[in-house]
Amino acid sequence: MLCKVTVSGARRATRTLWLLVLVSLSVSICVCRASSSSLQEEDSAMENIDTEKKAEESHRQDSADLLIFIMLLTLTILTIWLFKHRRFRFLHETGLAMIYGVLVGVVLRYGIHVPRDISNVTLSCHVNASPATLLVNVSGKFYEYTLKGEISANEVDDVQDNEMLRKVTFDPEVFFNILLPPIIFHAGYSLKRRHFFRNMGSILAYAFLGTVISCFVIGLLMYGCVMLMKQVGQLDGDFFFTDCLFFGAIISATDPVTVLAIFNELQVDVDLYALLFGESVLNDAVAVVLSSSIVAYQPAGDNSHTFEVMAMLKSFGVFLGVFSGSFALGVATGVVTALVTKFTKLRDFQLLETALFFLMSWSTFLLAEACGFTGVVAVLFCGITQAHYTFNNLSPESQDRTKQLFELLNFLAENFIFSYMGLALFTFQSHVFNPMFIVGAFLAVFLGRAANIYPLSFLLNLGRRNKITSNFQHMMMFAGLRGAMTFALSIRDTATYARQMMFTTTLLVVFFTVWICGGGTTQMLSCQRIRVGVDSDQDNSMSFGEETERRSTKHDSAWLFRIWYNFDHNYLKPILTHSGPPLTATLPPCCGPLARFLTSPQAFENESQLKDDDSDLILTDGDINLTYGDITVSTDASGAHTSGGLVFAGATSDDLDRELAYGDHELVMRGTRLVLPMDDSEPPFTDPHHRLQM
Repeated sequence: MLCKVTVSGARRATRTLWLLVLVSLSVSICVCRASSSSLQEEDSAMENIDTEKKAEESHRQDSADLLIFIMLLTLTILTIWLFKHRRFRFLHETGLAMIYGVLVGVVLRYGIHVPRDISNVTLSCHVNASPATLLVNVSGKFYEYTLKGEISANEVDDVQDNEMLRKVTFDPEVFFNILLPPIIFHAGYSLKRRHFFRNMGSILAYAFLGTVISCFVIGLLMYGCVMLMKQVGQLDGDFFFTDCLFFGAIISATDPVTVLAIFNELQVDVDLYALLFGESVLNDAVAVVLSSSIVAYQPAGDNSHTFEVMAMLKSFGVFLGVFSGSFALGVATGVVTALVTKFTKLRDFQLLETALFFLMSWSTFLLAEACGFTGVVAVLFCGITQAHYTFNNLSPESQDRTKQLFELLNFLAENFIFSYMGLALFTFQSHVFNPMFIVGAFLAVFLGRAANIYPLSFLLNLGRRNKITSNFQHMMMFAGLRGAMTFALSIRDTATYARQMMFTTTLLVVFFTVWICGGGTTQMLSCQRIRVGVDSDQDNSMSFGEETERRSTKHDSAWLFRIWYNFDHNYLKPILTHSGPPLTATLPPCCGPLARFLTSPQAFENESQLKDDDSDLILTDGDINLTYGDITVSTDASGAHTSGGLVFAGATSDDLDRELAYGDHELVMRGTRLVLPMDDSEPPFTDPHHRLQM
């Protein structure tokens, strides 16, 4: 009995011991888990704090980078004021912005060094290509890293410095989607259509045919230079003929902003100004589409750089399709805006009116890019359409606001780009400086510009009554500066060795043309004896030669444009604006209901006047009625001037032009009344030979 009790007690003790062991193990496991969980929470909290600190530091760094550009623009504006106050013309504001950018770039490149982050880890792995996104497993957690670019082996220890320089290097899309649209739109919106259309044939020849000639001349010369570089061992990568043509296309985009600013200040001949400005506006658009067509050149087969007729024709079709599609899209957006502003009462709310105008204009660029067209072409012709139609529908406050708004945006964007050019000379990470290529590029740009201006001027003079004289040709040759568009096209793709060399060379070409050619504009005007101090409001002649005649406007206006002007004045202006004659007077009687619906009440009451100088484009015989009080003077095709039985004896078309220029009168042209103010600087027209004959 005693033995049984002893054995039973031993079993209970054993069970109790095992129970205590299990409880102890459970408690230990719980304590370990709790401590491990607390450690993980502490690590996570520390990691979150570290992430927040890095985000705050990055925010401060980004703010400092933007502050650099703001200070550059501020310094540029103050220096511009000093130059204007002192009447210094040897350097334009864009040249100043580039100089300040270069100075800041030198400081950032060589004067500031960021301490190396000890947490940086360098690991090696072998892959066939560099992925755009990399997932890294760190202690069971996956982190996503994005590709920022290639660095050389000797720059591995300077990653922090490279990161700082990379932060002040903007995404190329910023230039195309944010900075370029206001510049291009302002060019179209501020276009002086009177002088532009008066020289339209010559401008189109220089912009289209001249840009293509310049592109191929530069491309062929640079291809020869590249072949020479390959022979002497100066070429370290692939450089094909299509690359040379692409370089020729982007470097053919002229931007004579410096020269035009000096022209405007000195009041240089308005037709020379119109030729340069019109060419630069249109040839930017042509250069963009031409470069896109060259990129689209894809022959069949493995070798994409051989010549093939079908591929060339396809590229030509791409050029026509992209240009015409972009043109149509820009005009359509302008027409829609004109209709919205005409048939709504937005003019009662000027802020909303200005905001809608701004957004519709800017969205044209993005819409064209999203549809596969070229935003530069679209926004340019949108600006021209907005100025021609929509501007007439805006309230006076919105007219002033839109002009000043886009003028301000153009000024800031242009100077920002030129400041960034100077900065990029030292902060860009992938420069390729090749002396042979740079020298060849300067020579090719000079010869390409010469092949554009001189042969085309010779051909144009064969059909022009008033010739483009040699001094004007030399000035146009000298004024072929490169600027914002060339830079934006070159920086958009710097992935290959050839594109990096193009970008570096383009920067140097822009610097040289802006500083040297832009700075020497005043001296070149004096050397070529080109007249200055010309009042564009009083100079209505096509004065390319020493002898000018006022009737040259009529003879030089193309018959095609005369047809367009009549169609626009009689139909499009009344439909899209409050100006022009009522459609009930121009459309057939069967269209009466539609005409009454589309014609605004202002047109019926003849209260609204054309708010631009389009009517000065063509003053053809048979179109003019001149009203002095109760006397109406009209012209017919024979040149005789009649007025209800009153005749100007001996009056000629030249005399009438002088009356239009100097008289305080009202001009009635096909139902549209224009008030031409009296210019106090000129005496009223008086001539004893012109007397009213009863």
